[in-house]
Amino acid sequence: MADKPKKSLLLDVKDLRIEGYSDEKWVEIVHGISLSLNRGEVLGLIGESGAGKSTIGLAAMGYARDGCRISGGSIEFDGMELTTSSEMEMRVLRGSRIAYVAQSAAASFNPAHTLIEQHVEAPLHYRMRKRTEAQEDAMELYHRLRLPNPQEIGFRYPHQVSGGQLQRAMTAMAMACRPDLIIFDEPTTALDVTTQIEVLAAIRDIVDQFDTAAIYITHDLAVVAQMADKIKVLLKGDEVEESSTEEMLDNPKEDYTRSLWAVRSFKRTQKSRPGGDAVPVVSVQDIDASYGTAKVLEDVSFDIHAGMTVAVVGESGSGKSTTARCITGLLAPTKGKVLFNGEELPTSYRDRTKDQLRQAQMIYQMADTALNPKVKIHEIIGRPAKFYGGLSGAALKARVDELLDLIELEPSQYYNRYPPELSGGQKQRIGIARALAANPSFIICDEVTSALDQLVAEGILKLLDKLQREFDLAYMFITHDLATVRAIADEVVVMRRGKVIEQGSKVEMFKPPHHPYTDLLLSSVPEMDPNWLTTVLEERGVDNIGDAAKV
Repeated sequence: MADKPKKSLLLDVKDLRIEGYSDEKWVEIVHGISLSLNRGEVLGLIGESGAGKSTIGLAAMGYARDGCRISGGSIEFDGMELTTSSEMEMRVLRGSRIAYVAQSAAASFNPAHTLIEQHVEAPLHYRMRKRTEAQEDAMELYHRLRLPNPQEIGFRYPHQVSGGQLQRAMTAMAMACRPDLIIFDEPTTALDVTTQIEVLAAIRDIVDQFDTAAIYITHDLAVVAQMADKIKVLLKGDEVEESSTEEMLDNPKEDYTRSLWAVRSFKRTQKSRPGGDAVPVVSVQDIDASYGTAKVLEDVSFDIHAGMTVAVVGESGSGKSTTARCITGLLAPTKGKVLFNGEELPTSYRDRTKDQLRQAQMIYQMADTALNPKVKIHEIIGRPAKFYGGLSGAALKARVDELLDLIELEPSQYYNRYPPELSGGQKQRIGIARALAANPSFIICDEVTSALDQLVAEGILKLLDKLQREFDLAYMFITHDLATVRAIADEVVVMRRGKVIEQGSKVEMFKPPHHPYTDLLLSSVPEMDPNWLTTVLEERGVDNIGDAAKV
Protein backbone atom coordinates (compact mmCIF):
# COMPACT_ATOMS: atom_id res chain seq x y z
CA MET A 1 0.00 0.00 0.00
CA ALA A 2 1.25 3.49 -0.82
CA ASP A 3 2.41 5.70 2.07
CA LYS A 4 -0.19 8.23 3.20
CA PRO A 5 0.67 11.83 4.12
CA LYS A 6 0.91 12.47 7.86
CA LYS A 7 -2.37 13.77 9.32
CA SER A 8 -3.61 15.02 12.66
CA LEU A 9 -4.01 12.72 15.65
CA LEU A 10 -7.55 11.36 16.12
CA LEU A 11 -7.30 8.59 18.72
CA ASP A 12 -4.74 8.40 21.52
CA VAL A 13 -4.92 5.45 23.91
CA LYS A 14 -2.44 5.33 26.79
CA ASP A 15 -1.81 2.53 29.28
CA LEU A 16 -5.25 0.96 28.70
CA ARG A 17 -6.20 -1.62 31.31
CA ILE A 18 -9.34 -3.74 31.16
CA GLU A 19 -10.61 -6.27 33.71
CA GLY A 20 -12.92 -9.25 33.28
CA TYR A 21 -15.09 -10.79 35.99
CA SER A 22 -14.22 -14.44 36.61
CA ASP A 23 -14.62 -16.75 39.62
CA GLU A 24 -16.28 -13.95 41.62
CA LYS A 25 -13.37 -11.54 41.22
CA TRP A 26 -12.03 -9.00 38.73
CA VAL A 27 -8.99 -10.13 36.74
CA GLU A 28 -6.95 -7.89 34.44
CA ILE A 29 -7.14 -9.11 30.83
CA VAL A 30 -5.63 -6.12 28.95
CA HIS A 31 -2.35 -4.96 30.47
CA GLY A 32 -1.40 -1.38 29.73
CA ILE A 33 -1.87 -1.17 25.95
CA SER A 34 -1.12 2.13 24.17
CA LEU A 35 -1.91 3.06 20.57
CA SER A 36 -2.38 6.15 18.43
CA LEU A 37 -4.27 6.65 15.20
CA ASN A 38 -4.23 9.59 12.81
CA ARG A 39 -7.13 10.68 10.60
CA GLY A 40 -7.37 8.52 7.50
CA GLU A 41 -5.01 5.89 8.95
CA VAL A 42 -5.70 2.16 9.35
CA LEU A 43 -4.29 0.18 12.28
CA GLY A 44 -4.37 -3.61 12.13
CA LEU A 45 -4.78 -5.55 15.39
CA ILE A 46 -3.74 -9.19 15.12
CA GLY A 47 -3.14 -12.08 17.49
CA GLU A 48 -4.59 -15.44 18.43
CA SER A 49 -7.87 -16.01 20.31
CA GLY A 50 -7.83 -14.34 23.72
CA ALA A 51 -5.25 -11.74 22.66
CA GLY A 52 -7.68 -8.91 23.47
CA LYS A 53 -8.20 -7.61 19.92
CA SER A 54 -11.97 -7.12 20.05
CA THR A 55 -11.87 -5.96 23.67
CA ILE A 56 -9.40 -3.21 22.75
CA GLY A 57 -11.34 -2.32 19.61
CA LEU A 58 -14.53 -1.83 21.61
CA ALA A 59 -12.63 0.16 24.24
CA ALA A 60 -11.66 2.62 21.48
CA MET A 61 -15.38 3.48 21.50
CA GLY A 62 -15.31 3.90 25.28
CA TYR A 63 -17.24 0.63 25.58
CA ALA A 64 -16.67 -2.55 27.60
CA ARG A 65 -18.76 -5.65 26.92
CA ASP A 66 -20.75 -7.41 29.65
CA GLY A 67 -18.46 -8.86 32.30
CA CYS A 68 -15.66 -6.42 31.52
CA ARG A 69 -14.71 -2.94 32.69
CA ILE A 70 -12.12 -0.33 31.76
CA SER A 71 -10.04 -0.12 34.93
CA GLY A 72 -7.23 2.24 33.98
CA GLY A 73 -5.54 4.38 31.40
CA SER A 74 -6.71 7.09 29.01
CA ILE A 75 -8.77 6.93 25.81
CA GLU A 76 -8.75 10.31 24.10
CA PHE A 77 -10.80 10.71 20.92
CA ASP A 78 -10.32 14.03 19.09
CA GLY A 79 -9.47 15.71 22.39
CA MET A 80 -12.38 14.12 24.30
CA GLU A 81 -11.50 11.81 27.22
CA LEU A 82 -13.85 8.82 26.85
CA THR A 83 -13.12 7.20 30.22
CA THR A 84 -14.62 10.17 32.08
CA SER A 85 -17.39 11.08 29.61
CA SER A 86 -21.02 10.62 30.59
CA GLU A 87 -23.19 7.91 29.08
CA MET A 88 -25.20 10.60 27.27
CA GLU A 89 -22.03 12.03 25.69
CA MET A 90 -20.96 8.53 24.63
CA ARG A 91 -24.36 7.80 23.04
CA VAL A 92 -23.99 10.91 20.88
CA LEU A 93 -20.50 9.85 19.86
CA ARG A 94 -21.21 6.21 19.02
CA GLY A 95 -22.88 5.75 15.67
CA SER A 96 -22.25 9.33 14.60
CA ARG A 97 -18.49 9.86 14.94
CA ILE A 98 -17.41 6.31 15.82
CA ALA A 99 -18.97 3.27 14.11
CA TYR A 100 -18.59 -0.48 14.49
CA VAL A 101 -18.76 -3.22 11.82
CA ALA A 102 -19.25 -6.65 13.36
CA GLN A 103 -17.97 -10.03 12.17
CA SER A 104 -21.41 -11.47 11.46
CA ALA A 105 -23.59 -9.17 9.40
CA ALA A 106 -26.41 -11.73 9.43
CA ALA A 107 -26.55 -11.59 13.24
CA SER A 108 -26.25 -7.80 13.33
CA PHE A 109 -29.18 -6.80 11.11
CA ASN A 110 -32.79 -6.91 12.28
CA PRO A 111 -34.47 -9.52 10.03
CA ALA A 112 -37.84 -7.74 10.32
CA HIS A 113 -36.71 -4.49 8.66
CA THR A 114 -35.30 -3.68 5.23
CA LEU A 115 -31.66 -2.72 4.82
CA ILE A 116 -32.46 0.89 4.03
CA GLU A 117 -34.78 1.27 7.04
CA GLN A 118 -31.90 0.26 9.27
CA HIS A 119 -29.42 2.40 7.32
CA VAL A 120 -31.32 5.67 7.78
CA GLU A 121 -32.00 5.14 11.49
CA ALA A 122 -28.76 6.77 12.71
CA PRO A 123 -28.77 9.88 10.48
CA LEU A 124 -32.44 10.46 11.36
CA HIS A 125 -31.78 9.95 15.07
CA TYR A 126 -28.91 12.45 15.04
CA ARG A 127 -30.93 14.81 12.80
CA MET A 128 -28.21 14.90 10.19
CA ARG A 129 -30.52 14.31 7.23
CA LYS A 130 -34.18 14.09 6.34
CA ARG A 131 -35.48 10.63 5.41
CA THR A 132 -35.44 11.24 1.65
CA GLU A 133 -31.90 12.61 1.79
CA ALA A 134 -30.75 9.71 3.99
CA GLN A 135 -32.22 7.18 1.55
CA GLU A 136 -30.55 8.87 -1.42
CA ASP A 137 -27.26 8.89 0.46
CA ALA A 138 -27.69 5.19 1.24
CA MET A 139 -28.10 4.44 -2.46
CA GLU A 140 -24.98 6.46 -3.24
CA LEU A 141 -23.00 4.48 -0.65
CA TYR A 142 -24.38 1.21 -2.04
CA HIS A 143 -23.11 2.34 -5.44
CA ARG A 144 -19.67 3.22 -4.06
CA LEU A 145 -19.52 -0.18 -2.37
CA ARG A 146 -20.37 -1.88 -5.69
CA LEU A 147 -23.62 -3.43 -4.51
CA PRO A 148 -25.84 -4.60 -7.38
CA ASN A 149 -28.92 -2.50 -8.19
CA PRO A 150 -28.01 0.20 -5.63
CA GLN A 151 -31.36 1.97 -6.17
CA GLU A 152 -33.30 -1.15 -5.20
CA ILE A 153 -31.19 -3.44 -3.00
CA GLY A 154 -31.83 -1.37 0.14
CA PHE A 155 -35.52 -2.27 0.01
CA ARG A 156 -34.72 -5.96 0.49
CA TYR A 157 -34.67 -7.74 3.82
CA PRO A 158 -31.37 -9.11 5.18
CA HIS A 159 -32.19 -12.71 4.24
CA GLN A 160 -32.76 -11.67 0.62
CA VAL A 161 -29.12 -10.75 -0.06
CA SER A 162 -25.87 -12.74 0.04
CA GLY A 163 -23.39 -12.70 2.91
CA GLY A 164 -20.93 -10.54 1.02
CA GLN A 165 -23.63 -8.07 0.03
CA LEU A 166 -24.85 -7.92 3.63
CA GLN A 167 -21.32 -7.23 4.87
CA ARG A 168 -21.00 -4.32 2.44
CA ALA A 169 -24.46 -3.04 3.42
CA MET A 170 -23.30 -3.00 7.04
CA THR A 171 -20.18 -1.04 6.02
CA ALA A 172 -22.46 1.44 4.21
CA MET A 173 -24.61 1.71 7.34
CA ALA A 174 -21.50 2.43 9.42
CA MET A 175 -20.68 5.26 6.98
CA ALA A 176 -24.18 6.77 7.12
CA CYS A 177 -23.12 9.55 9.52
CA ARG A 178 -19.63 9.89 8.00
CA PRO A 179 -17.81 8.83 11.18
CA ASP A 180 -14.22 9.77 11.86
CA LEU A 181 -13.40 6.24 13.08
CA ILE A 182 -14.70 2.76 12.20
CA ILE A 183 -13.89 -0.43 14.09
CA PHE A 184 -13.88 -3.40 11.68
CA ASP A 185 -14.08 -6.60 13.75
CA GLU A 186 -13.21 -9.60 11.55
CA PRO A 187 -15.53 -8.40 8.75
CA THR A 188 -14.49 -11.02 6.16
CA THR A 189 -13.84 -14.10 8.31
CA ALA A 190 -16.87 -16.13 7.15
CA LEU A 191 -16.74 -15.07 3.48
CA ASP A 192 -15.48 -17.08 0.53
CA VAL A 193 -12.37 -15.78 -1.22
CA THR A 194 -14.10 -14.19 -4.21
CA THR A 195 -16.62 -12.38 -2.01
CA GLN A 196 -13.81 -11.39 0.36
CA ILE A 197 -12.03 -9.52 -2.43
CA GLU A 198 -15.18 -7.50 -3.13
CA VAL A 199 -15.61 -6.61 0.55
CA LEU A 200 -11.93 -5.76 1.10
CA ALA A 201 -11.88 -3.54 -1.98
CA ALA A 202 -15.08 -1.82 -0.87
CA ILE A 203 -13.81 -1.21 2.67
CA ARG A 204 -10.49 0.15 1.46
CA ASP A 205 -12.17 2.43 -1.06
CA ILE A 206 -14.65 3.83 1.43
CA VAL A 207 -11.90 4.53 4.00
CA ASP A 208 -9.83 6.34 1.35
CA GLN A 209 -12.73 8.30 -0.15
CA PHE A 210 -13.94 9.71 3.16
CA ASP A 211 -10.56 9.99 4.92
CA THR A 212 -11.89 7.74 7.68
CA ALA A 213 -9.57 6.26 10.29
CA ALA A 214 -10.06 2.57 11.04
CA ILE A 215 -9.03 -0.19 13.41
CA TYR A 216 -9.05 -3.46 11.48
CA ILE A 217 -9.24 -6.55 13.74
CA THR A 218 -8.39 -9.89 12.18
CA HIS A 219 -6.49 -13.14 12.61
CA ASP A 220 -5.79 -13.35 8.86
CA LEU A 221 -2.32 -11.96 8.28
CA ALA A 222 -2.64 -11.77 4.51
CA VAL A 223 -5.86 -9.76 4.86
CA VAL A 224 -4.41 -7.26 7.33
CA ALA A 225 -1.48 -6.74 4.97
CA GLN A 226 -3.91 -5.37 2.35
CA MET A 227 -5.76 -3.05 4.73
CA ALA A 228 -3.42 -1.61 7.37
CA ASP A 229 -0.83 1.17 7.35
CA LYS A 230 0.62 -0.23 10.56
CA ILE A 231 0.14 -3.43 12.58
CA LYS A 232 0.07 -4.09 16.32
CA VAL A 233 0.60 -7.69 17.43
CA LEU A 234 -1.11 -8.77 20.68
CA LEU A 235 -0.76 -11.79 22.95
CA LYS A 236 -2.93 -12.41 26.04
CA GLY A 237 -3.63 -8.72 26.56
CA ASP A 238 -0.04 -7.57 26.07
CA GLU A 239 1.59 -5.81 23.15
CA VAL A 240 4.22 -7.91 21.38
CA GLU A 241 5.34 -5.33 18.81
CA GLU A 242 4.09 -2.61 16.46
CA SER A 243 5.49 -1.26 13.19
CA SER A 244 4.50 -0.30 9.66
CA THR A 245 2.92 -3.08 7.62
CA GLU A 246 5.87 -3.38 5.25
CA GLU A 247 8.39 -3.57 8.08
CA MET A 248 6.26 -6.05 10.04
CA LEU A 249 5.97 -8.39 7.05
CA ASP A 250 9.62 -8.11 6.01
CA ASN A 251 11.31 -8.10 9.39
CA PRO A 252 9.22 -9.08 12.44
CA LYS A 253 11.32 -8.57 15.56
CA GLU A 254 9.74 -10.98 18.04
CA ASP A 255 9.66 -14.78 17.99
CA TYR A 256 5.88 -14.80 18.58
CA THR A 257 5.27 -12.63 15.52
CA ARG A 258 7.49 -14.88 13.43
CA SER A 259 5.46 -17.87 14.67
CA LEU A 260 2.28 -16.18 13.40
CA TRP A 261 3.93 -15.70 10.03
CA ALA A 262 4.92 -19.37 9.93
CA VAL A 263 1.51 -20.95 10.63
CA ARG A 264 -0.11 -23.36 8.23
CA SER A 265 3.13 -25.31 7.95
CA PHE A 266 1.04 -28.44 8.54
CA LYS A 267 0.55 -30.59 5.44
CA ARG A 268 -0.78 -34.12 5.90
CA THR A 269 0.50 -36.86 3.64
CA GLN A 270 -1.89 -37.18 0.72
CA LYS A 271 -3.56 -40.54 0.22
CA SER A 272 -4.54 -42.05 -3.12
CA ARG A 273 -7.97 -43.45 -3.80
CA PRO A 274 -7.98 -47.25 -3.32
CA GLY A 275 -8.05 -49.16 -6.57
CA GLY A 276 -9.90 -52.22 -7.68
CA ASP A 277 -13.41 -52.75 -6.44
CA ALA A 278 -13.08 -50.76 -3.21
CA VAL A 279 -16.53 -49.56 -2.11
CA PRO A 280 -16.65 -45.90 -0.99
CA VAL A 281 -18.07 -45.09 2.42
CA VAL A 282 -20.24 -42.40 0.80
CA SER A 283 -21.22 -42.21 -2.84
CA VAL A 284 -23.26 -39.25 -4.09
CA GLN A 285 -24.76 -40.17 -7.44
CA ASP A 286 -26.40 -37.69 -9.85
CA ILE A 287 -28.11 -35.66 -7.11
CA ASP A 288 -30.60 -32.90 -7.96
CA ALA A 289 -32.23 -30.86 -5.20
CA SER A 290 -34.55 -27.88 -4.89
CA TYR A 291 -35.79 -25.39 -2.33
CA GLY A 292 -39.39 -24.95 -3.35
CA THR A 293 -39.36 -24.27 -7.09
CA ALA A 294 -35.73 -23.11 -7.11
CA LYS A 295 -33.32 -25.79 -8.27
CA VAL A 296 -30.14 -25.65 -6.18
CA LEU A 297 -28.26 -28.84 -7.11
CA GLU A 298 -27.86 -30.49 -10.49
CA ASP A 299 -26.16 -33.84 -11.27
CA VAL A 300 -23.83 -33.71 -8.26
CA SER A 301 -21.67 -36.82 -8.00
CA PHE A 302 -18.55 -37.77 -6.00
CA ASP A 303 -17.22 -40.57 -3.77
CA ILE A 304 -15.53 -40.53 -0.36
CA HIS A 305 -13.47 -43.57 0.68
CA ALA A 306 -12.49 -44.72 4.17
CA GLY A 307 -9.53 -42.85 5.64
CA MET A 308 -9.71 -40.11 3.01
CA THR A 309 -10.67 -36.43 3.02
CA VAL A 310 -12.63 -34.89 0.16
CA ALA A 311 -12.69 -31.09 0.30
CA VAL A 312 -15.76 -29.48 -1.26
CA VAL A 313 -15.01 -25.88 -2.19
CA GLY A 314 -16.83 -23.01 -3.88
CA GLU A 315 -18.21 -19.57 -3.14
CA SER A 316 -21.36 -18.86 -1.11
CA GLY A 317 -24.42 -20.37 -2.77
CA SER A 318 -22.44 -22.98 -4.71
CA GLY A 319 -24.32 -25.87 -3.09
CA LYS A 320 -21.70 -27.23 -0.65
CA SER A 321 -23.87 -27.27 2.46
CA THR A 322 -26.98 -28.25 0.48
CA THR A 323 -25.13 -31.37 -0.70
CA ALA A 324 -24.30 -32.15 2.93
CA ARG A 325 -27.99 -31.77 3.80
CA CYS A 326 -28.89 -34.33 1.13
CA ILE A 327 -26.27 -36.77 2.45
CA THR A 328 -27.54 -36.48 6.03
CA GLY A 329 -31.21 -36.76 5.00
CA LEU A 330 -32.16 -33.22 6.02
CA LEU A 331 -33.12 -32.41 2.41
CA ALA A 332 -34.56 -35.05 0.11
CA PRO A 333 -33.05 -34.96 -3.41
CA THR A 334 -35.45 -34.73 -6.31
CA LYS A 335 -33.24 -37.03 -8.38
CA GLY A 336 -30.30 -39.34 -7.78
CA LYS A 337 -29.28 -41.25 -4.65
CA VAL A 338 -26.81 -41.46 -1.79
CA LEU A 339 -25.11 -44.80 -1.08
CA PHE A 340 -23.48 -45.67 2.23
CA ASN A 341 -21.02 -48.59 2.03
CA GLY A 342 -22.78 -49.63 -1.19
CA GLU A 343 -26.34 -49.51 0.17
CA GLU A 344 -28.82 -46.82 -0.83
CA LEU A 345 -29.91 -44.57 2.04
CA PRO A 346 -33.52 -43.43 2.51
CA THR A 347 -33.81 -39.82 1.34
CA SER A 348 -35.13 -38.59 4.72
CA TYR A 349 -33.34 -39.02 8.04
CA ARG A 350 -36.71 -39.93 9.56
CA ASP A 351 -36.72 -43.16 7.55
CA ARG A 352 -33.13 -44.14 8.41
CA THR A 353 -32.22 -46.67 11.06
CA LYS A 354 -30.43 -45.64 14.23
CA ASP A 355 -27.25 -47.29 12.91
CA GLN A 356 -27.49 -45.38 9.61
CA LEU A 357 -27.86 -42.14 11.57
CA ARG A 358 -24.95 -43.06 13.84
CA GLN A 359 -22.56 -43.66 10.96
CA ALA A 360 -22.71 -40.08 9.63
CA GLN A 361 -22.05 -37.15 11.99
CA MET A 362 -21.39 -33.42 11.59
CA ILE A 363 -19.01 -30.86 13.09
CA TYR A 364 -20.41 -27.35 12.67
CA GLN A 365 -18.81 -24.04 11.71
CA MET A 366 -19.89 -21.97 14.71
CA ALA A 367 -19.20 -23.87 17.92
CA ASP A 368 -20.72 -20.96 19.85
CA THR A 369 -24.16 -21.67 18.41
CA ALA A 370 -23.71 -25.46 18.03
CA LEU A 371 -23.19 -26.05 21.77
CA ASN A 372 -25.93 -25.36 24.32
CA PRO A 373 -24.36 -22.82 26.71
CA LYS A 374 -26.46 -24.09 29.64
CA VAL A 375 -25.46 -27.76 29.35
CA LYS A 376 -22.25 -29.12 30.87
CA ILE A 377 -19.54 -30.55 28.64
CA HIS A 378 -19.96 -34.12 29.88
CA GLU A 379 -23.68 -34.01 29.01
CA ILE A 380 -23.01 -32.60 25.52
CA ILE A 381 -20.51 -35.35 24.73
CA GLY A 382 -22.40 -38.05 26.65
CA ARG A 383 -25.78 -37.71 24.92
CA PRO A 384 -24.80 -39.37 21.61
CA ALA A 385 -22.80 -42.02 23.49
CA LYS A 386 -25.92 -42.78 25.54
CA PHE A 387 -28.34 -42.62 22.58
CA TYR A 388 -26.30 -44.64 20.08
CA GLY A 389 -24.24 -46.81 22.41
CA GLY A 390 -26.70 -47.37 25.23
CA LEU A 391 -24.09 -46.37 27.81
CA SER A 392 -24.92 -45.16 31.30
CA GLY A 393 -23.36 -44.76 34.73
CA ALA A 394 -19.65 -45.56 35.07
CA ALA A 395 -19.41 -46.79 31.47
CA LEU A 396 -20.75 -43.47 30.16
CA LYS A 397 -18.37 -41.45 32.32
CA ALA A 398 -15.44 -43.59 31.15
CA ARG A 399 -16.45 -43.00 27.52
CA VAL A 400 -16.69 -39.22 28.04
CA ASP A 401 -13.26 -39.21 29.74
CA GLU A 402 -11.87 -41.24 26.82
CA LEU A 403 -13.29 -38.76 24.30
CA LEU A 404 -11.88 -35.77 26.20
CA ASP A 405 -8.49 -37.46 26.15
CA LEU A 406 -8.83 -38.03 22.40
CA ILE A 407 -9.40 -34.31 21.77
CA GLU A 408 -6.49 -33.47 24.10
CA LEU A 409 -8.52 -31.84 26.88
CA GLU A 410 -7.87 -33.00 30.46
CA PRO A 411 -11.09 -34.72 31.70
CA SER A 412 -10.68 -33.55 35.29
CA GLN A 413 -10.53 -29.92 34.14
CA TYR A 414 -13.28 -29.90 31.49
CA TYR A 415 -15.82 -32.56 32.50
CA ASN A 416 -18.05 -30.19 34.50
CA ARG A 417 -17.46 -26.94 32.62
CA TYR A 418 -19.99 -25.07 30.49
CA PRO A 419 -19.26 -23.98 26.87
CA PRO A 420 -18.98 -20.22 27.72
CA GLU A 421 -16.02 -21.10 29.96
CA LEU A 422 -14.06 -22.42 26.97
CA SER A 423 -12.07 -20.73 24.19
CA GLY A 424 -13.16 -20.95 20.55
CA GLY A 425 -10.68 -23.72 19.80
CA GLN A 426 -11.70 -25.69 22.89
CA LYS A 427 -15.38 -25.42 21.92
CA GLN A 428 -14.57 -26.75 18.46
CA ARG A 429 -12.76 -29.68 20.06
CA ILE A 430 -15.91 -30.42 22.07
CA GLY A 431 -17.85 -30.41 18.79
CA ILE A 432 -15.39 -32.98 17.43
CA ALA A 433 -15.77 -35.14 20.56
CA ARG A 434 -19.56 -35.02 20.27
CA ALA A 435 -19.32 -36.29 16.67
CA LEU A 436 -16.89 -39.05 17.70
CA ALA A 437 -19.17 -40.13 20.58
CA ALA A 438 -21.48 -41.84 18.09
CA ASN A 439 -18.56 -43.92 16.78
CA PRO A 440 -19.19 -42.89 13.13
CA SER A 441 -17.33 -43.90 10.00
CA PHE A 442 -18.04 -40.62 8.16
CA ILE A 443 -17.90 -37.02 9.41
CA ILE A 444 -18.94 -33.83 7.62
CA CYS A 445 -16.70 -30.93 8.70
CA ASP A 446 -18.61 -27.77 7.79
CA GLU A 447 -16.20 -24.78 7.78
CA VAL A 448 -14.83 -25.99 11.12
CA THR A 449 -11.79 -23.67 11.11
CA SER A 450 -13.16 -20.52 9.43
CA ALA A 451 -13.98 -18.73 12.70
CA LEU A 452 -10.67 -19.65 14.38
CA ASP A 453 -7.35 -17.85 14.38
CA GLN A 454 -4.62 -19.50 12.36
CA LEU A 455 -2.68 -21.00 15.27
CA VAL A 456 -5.83 -22.59 16.74
CA ALA A 457 -7.04 -23.69 13.29
CA GLU A 458 -3.77 -25.51 12.66
CA GLY A 459 -4.20 -27.37 15.95
CA ILE A 460 -7.73 -28.43 14.94
CA LEU A 461 -6.50 -29.69 11.55
CA LYS A 462 -3.74 -31.71 13.22
CA LEU A 463 -6.28 -33.19 15.63
CA LEU A 464 -8.66 -34.16 12.82
CA ASP A 465 -5.78 -35.78 10.94
CA LYS A 466 -4.72 -37.77 14.02
CA LEU A 467 -8.28 -38.99 14.61
CA GLN A 468 -8.73 -39.92 10.97
CA ARG A 469 -5.60 -42.06 11.01
CA GLU A 470 -6.59 -43.68 14.32
CA PHE A 471 -10.18 -44.55 13.35
CA ASP A 472 -9.93 -44.72 9.52
CA LEU A 473 -12.59 -41.99 9.23
CA ALA A 474 -13.89 -40.58 5.96
CA TYR A 475 -14.22 -36.77 5.91
CA MET A 476 -16.23 -34.42 3.74
CA PHE A 477 -14.52 -31.07 4.40
CA ILE A 478 -16.68 -28.10 3.38
CA THR A 479 -14.52 -24.99 3.19
CA HIS A 480 -13.81 -21.77 1.32
CA ASP A 481 -10.24 -21.64 2.66
CA LEU A 482 -7.86 -23.01 0.04
CA ALA A 483 -4.99 -23.03 2.55
CA THR A 484 -7.04 -25.56 4.52
CA VAL A 485 -7.59 -27.59 1.34
CA ARG A 486 -3.84 -27.70 0.69
CA ALA A 487 -3.24 -28.82 4.29
CA ILE A 488 -5.76 -31.60 4.73
CA ALA A 489 -7.43 -32.76 1.48
CA ASP A 490 -6.77 -35.88 -0.56
CA GLU A 491 -9.29 -35.03 -3.26
CA VAL A 492 -11.05 -31.78 -4.17
CA VAL A 493 -14.55 -31.16 -5.53
CA VAL A 494 -15.16 -27.65 -6.90
CA MET A 495 -18.80 -26.53 -6.97
CA ARG A 496 -20.44 -23.52 -8.58
CA ARG A 497 -24.14 -22.68 -8.79
CA GLY A 498 -25.18 -26.16 -7.70
CA LYS A 499 -22.95 -28.10 -10.09
CA VAL A 500 -19.64 -29.91 -9.79
CA ILE A 501 -17.43 -28.17 -12.34
CA GLU A 502 -14.15 -29.93 -11.56
CA GLN A 503 -12.89 -32.70 -9.29
CA GLY A 504 -9.78 -34.80 -8.82
CA SER A 505 -6.81 -35.38 -6.55
CA LYS A 506 -5.39 -32.38 -4.70
CA VAL A 507 -2.21 -32.48 -6.77
CA GLU A 508 -4.19 -32.41 -10.02
CA MET A 509 -6.51 -29.64 -8.82
CA PHE A 510 -3.69 -27.28 -7.85
CA LYS A 511 -1.69 -27.93 -11.01
CA PRO A 512 -2.56 -25.80 -14.09
CA PRO A 513 -4.37 -25.68 -16.39
CA HIS A 514 -7.50 -25.09 -14.28
CA HIS A 515 -11.14 -24.56 -15.07
CA PRO A 516 -11.60 -20.74 -15.27
CA TYR A 517 -13.65 -20.73 -12.06
CA THR A 518 -11.07 -22.81 -10.18
CA ASP A 519 -8.42 -20.41 -11.45
CA LEU A 520 -10.51 -17.51 -10.10
CA LEU A 521 -10.71 -19.16 -6.65
CA LEU A 522 -6.96 -19.80 -6.58
CA SER A 523 -6.10 -16.27 -7.68
CA SER A 524 -8.41 -14.81 -5.02
CA VAL A 525 -6.46 -16.16 -2.03
CA PRO A 526 -4.77 -13.16 -0.34
CA GLU A 527 -0.98 -13.20 -0.24
CA MET A 528 1.44 -11.77 2.31
CA ASP A 529 2.16 -8.81 0.06
CA PRO A 530 0.77 -5.33 0.82
CA ASN A 531 0.33 -4.69 -2.90
CA TRP A 532 -1.51 -7.94 -3.67
CA LEU A 533 -5.06 -6.52 -3.55
CA THR A 534 -4.13 -3.52 -5.67
CA THR A 535 -2.54 -5.80 -8.27
CA VAL A 536 -5.56 -8.12 -8.39
CA LEU A 537 -7.98 -5.20 -8.73
CA GLU A 538 -5.93 -3.75 -11.58
CA GLU A 539 -5.81 -7.11 -13.35
CA ARG A 540 -9.57 -7.59 -13.07
CA GLY A 541 -10.62 -3.99 -13.55
CA VAL A 542 -11.37 -1.89 -10.47
CA ASP A 543 -14.89 -1.05 -11.66
CA ASN A 544 -15.73 -4.68 -12.29
CA ILE A 545 -14.90 -6.43 -9.06
CA GLY A 546 -18.38 -7.84 -8.79
CA ASP A 547 -18.19 -9.06 -12.38
CA ALA A 548 -14.80 -10.64 -11.70
CA ALA A 549 -16.39 -12.81 -9.04
CA LYS A 550 -18.96 -14.03 -11.55
CA VAL A 551 -16.60 -15.22 -14.29
